[in-house]
Amino acid sequence: MNYWIVKSEPFKYSWEHFVSQKRAVWDGVRNYQARNNLMAMRENDLVLFYHSNEGKEVVGLAKVVREHYPDPTTDDTRWVVVDLEPVERLPKPVGLAQLKADERLRDMALIRQSRLSVLPLRHEEFDLIVGLAHEH
Repeated sequence: MNYWIVKSEPFKYSWEHFVSQKRAVWDGVRNYQARNNLMAMRENDLVLFYHSNEGKEVVGLAKVVREHYPDPTTDDTRWVVVDLEPVERLPKPVGLAQLKADERLRDMALIRQSRLSVLPLRHEEFDLIVGLAHEH
């Protein structure tokens, strides 16, 4: 199993909107590295949902329910999408400042490559972030 973070600006597509739809086609990715990450996603991989720009926090857990296929929003065959479903809202959001402050996460892709919208996570990073969300 692989682990990922996807980023979305909440005013464009929030966690709440995602949950209300029950399933999302993760489209509009126009960066080659992010596209390659979409292509590496496998069914049932776990995905952390991150609100970017506004909030800057991990807010939910999703899973991949359909592996990559051509992006239906463009005729350009270079771009792909995956389908995601929400699993659960995290009990407590984990903010970017908290992630950056944790030495164990200093090499995490979200911190090193903050401009990418689809990022891989190591299993340990995923577990640590989920653990932070469950701290009281």
